Amino acid sequence: MARSRNVWGIDIGKCGLKALRCSHSSDGENLVAESFDYVEYPMLLTQPEADPGELVRDAVEEFLSRNDISGDTIAVSVPGQAGLSKFIKLPPVEASKIPDIVTYEARQQIPFPLEQVIWSWQRLEGGIEESGFVIDAEIALFAMKRDQVAKALEPFKEADIEIDILQLSPVSLANVVMFDQLPKASEVDPEAPPPSIVLASMGVDSTDLIVTNGLKIWQRTMPIGGSNFTRALVQGMRMTFPKAENLKRNAARADDPKKVFQTLRPVFNEFASELQRSLNYFTGQDRTATIGQVLLVGNAAKLRGLSDFLAKQLQLEVHRLREFKRLKGDLILKTPAFRENQLAFATVYGLAMQGLGVASIRTNLLPSDVTRDRLIQAKKPWAVAAMLGLLVAALINFLGIYVAWSSYSESLFADAFTQIDSVVAKSSQIQSSLQQAQSEQLEILDTQQRLIQIGDRRFQTLELIRTIESMIPRDEPDKTDEVLRDEIKKAEAARAEEEARATQTISAVTPAIPISINYDELHVDSLDCQYFEDLSTWFEPIEEDWRSTIAAAELGSFDKEESSKDEASGVDSAEESTPETSVDGNQSMDAIADEFDEENEPESPSGAGWVIQIVGHHFHNEDYHAPFEGRTYLRTTLIESLLGERGEIVTVSAGPMAGEKVLPKEIGIGFPAIIESNPIEDYWVSTAVDSIGDDGMGMGPSRIPTRGADGELMEDGIELKKYQFVIQFVWKPKTPGAVELVAESESGDY
Repeated sequence: MARSRNVWGIDIGKCGLKALRCSHSSDGENLVAESFDYVEYPMLLTQPEADPGELVRDAVEEFLSRNDISGDTIAVSVPGQAGLSKFIKLPPVEASKIPDIVTYEARQQIPFPLEQVIWSWQRLEGGIEESGFVIDAEIALFAMKRDQVAKALEPFKEADIEIDILQLSPVSLANVVMFDQLPKASEVDPEAPPPSIVLASMGVDSTDLIVTNGLKIWQRTMPIGGSNFTRALVQGMRMTFPKAENLKRNAARADDPKKVFQTLRPVFNEFASELQRSLNYFTGQDRTATIGQVLLVGNAAKLRGLSDFLAKQLQLEVHRLREFKRLKGDLILKTPAFRENQLAFATVYGLAMQGLGVASIRTNLLPSDVTRDRLIQAKKPWAVAAMLGLLVAALINFLGIYVAWSSYSESLFADAFTQIDSVVAKSSQIQSSLQQAQSEQLEILDTQQRLIQIGDRRFQTLELIRTIESMIPRDEPDKTDEVLRDEIKKAEAARAEEEARATQTISAVTPAIPISINYDELHVDSLDCQYFEDLSTWFEPIEEDWRSTIAAAELGSFDKEESSKDEASGVDSAEESTPETSVDGNQSMDAIADEFDEENEPESPSGAGWVIQIVGHHFHNEDYHAPFEGRTYLRTTLIESLLGERGEIVTVSAGPMAGEKVLPKEIGIGFPAIIESNPIEDYWVSTAVDSIGDDGMGMGPSRIPTRGADGELMEDGIELKKYQFVIQFVWKPKTPGAVELVAESESGDY
């Protein structure tokens, strides 16, 4: 059955059963009283001759006979003495650890094993939470023994009433004060809270005392109630308990009211003293708290003169709670029966608040196994219906399969099976033919590609030699200090003229050979090549040489700037540029190569290819060539060309791009490395007629010059500075612009 939006609050007291049915108002801010009931017992449950079980059972039956509670939420209260209430202030702690701390506090505060009790807790309003930490937090802890819970639920279980909420009476009364008499907790300033309100609920044997300001709650049960006043009349006026109870309720209409109040005065004093002692204890615990007023509820609070006496004794405002500010429904509230017993409906009003979800404290002492069993019981019809549905579906499915199976006969499908086998065989034959055709196609395309490449490969070796020849430097005027060169030539010419005059006789006899040296060229001593199946095996041992080579090439622009600065500095700087400084420059370049950034390193060569080796030398090492001598001259000429930094200098001999100029890498040249770099050495060439030989320059071979006893040269010749080197680079022959036919998939598509 679907739940309605109404809630019944039921309080089984010692003098009667109180019940109030409420719902939400249209604005959602208040409650609306829909119905109420008050069933008074024939006698108090505490009287010796009373049978509490029977009286409560009859009251519940009478309540059910007059009210329909089907579909409504049921909230029930139990006396405060039947449970334990603790309000605990926590130290600063992480919010996630509060449940663990509460469990620890429960084991310390509850004087029974937790397995024997039903307990619940809630964090109260107030406190500060920042960055996951909670400061000044307070929790409310409530507990009841399991046998007490079972005893409280017994009358409802016998009457087949399903309970949804089980709450202590003092907690319900605290909800009444916070919801009905105080501003909302979200509107209360923790630094300046409102004055606390004291609610005293006078029962038959005890009085529940609740003190709260909306943020903090303090509760105590005083062992004095309405029966104390009745027993005083029994002893003082010598009458039976029922007569004394009737006289207490109608004291103002007694034959001698003054005598009645004089008899009750000791109990008045005792009640006021107990109440004063409780308030003093509360203010002693919280010295910042102030008491605003005292509200009295319960039928015993109707005793004439009690509120005025307490106000005089406590020096506080004391009133009966005659009006519920946020409870609407004049049709119920203005009925005589409700107005006569309104003071007894405070507890059920608080229970209705919790059932409708507007109460500040929402703990529930109803055992979880009761809720679980009720949930299972409610779902049993649906579970049975689902099982029946599954059974029917399974039966239908079985019948369908059985019909299909029983209608099957192999002979009916013999022709279909024959056709299937035929189609499968034909498909296999077609697939075999297709694979054979694809294989033949691949062979034809491979042959076609090889034939196409044969024509281009005739020119690749010649193209490589032309490329190397085009990279050999011819004229590099920017790498020569012309001013310093001219000064040196003038000095050499003057010295030669003096020597000529001193040796005219010898010169006439021995003819001089004209010498013409081009310093701006590289001399290739040998050109060799070697094929590698995997170029990485060649590259790994010379990787550091390659790094040093390309790092120096990166700094080529720096060398050119330094060269222009040397030209501006004149002859003096030229004199300071010696072979030693050149060697130092090479060493600094090597140091820079060691610091080459590995993140910018290109891919290393891989696959099959050729390694070309050039062995050669150059004489671009005179003083006026600084700093472009030795290794630096090699780097800024041939190495730059191999790296493609001098632009498109390679002329294509064959293929789609024949006659066009391209970069070296487009014909497969790359990864140049200086493998050997010898120091610059002196090189003497004799110009005597008998010394004419062939060393690649059309002059005599190098040897030690003949000197006289005084160290002077005895023959003509020229002294040069020679630098020898070995360069290797990768060549993976390819024709620029040619398209290679490569299979894109196993299917043979191109």
